Amino acid sequence: MSMVGQEAIADGVNRLLDDYRLRCAWFLRSDYYPTNLEARLRVLDYVERRGDREGFRRAAELRRWLLPTSNAPSAGS
Repeated sequence: MSMVGQEAIADGVNRLLDDYRLRCAWFLRSDYYPTNLEARLRVLDYVERRGDREGFRRAAELRRWLLPTSNAPSAGS
């Protein structure tokens, strides 16, 4: 799997928001787009909780790119 740039991830979150804004994020301004990690994760949560199966799948994929797992040992290891 190739590395996805932060700009590509941000674009993906924005496209997802555009596709699900009326259904899942109707309470956000129509010109709102998240600009940091916390806000992007919040938008993904809105779609995962209120969207359909395809929205859930897309949000989960974007979340995996935003929060990659680490191969480093934990502090308790």
